[in-house]
Amino acid sequence: MTDKIANLAEKRLLDVKLGQLPNWLSTCNFTPNGIAAAVHRGYGRYYNKYINVKKGGIGGIAMVLVGYVVLSYIWEYDHIKHDRRRKYH
Repeated sequence: MTDKIANLAEKRLLDVKLGQLPNWLSTCNFTPNGIAAAVHRGYGRYYNKYINVKKGGIGGIAMVLVGYVVLSYIWEYDHIKHDRRRKYH
């Protein structure tokens, strides 16, 4: 049984089946150090896949910029929504 749990802990989220999801979540480390390590691993994977390539383009940096634009629009949407020109009857 511990072999199955250890094997499940090594899988990525996309490789986990829906029935195994609660067991996989119980193996995750949700401490601040664990979350920081997960963010660092994700950054490393992103950097190696899109930025640190021999023959790359602007794709990786463009994704970051588009994400920033979308996120800043979401944050400012309430302010933008109230600044629309409206007809006052």
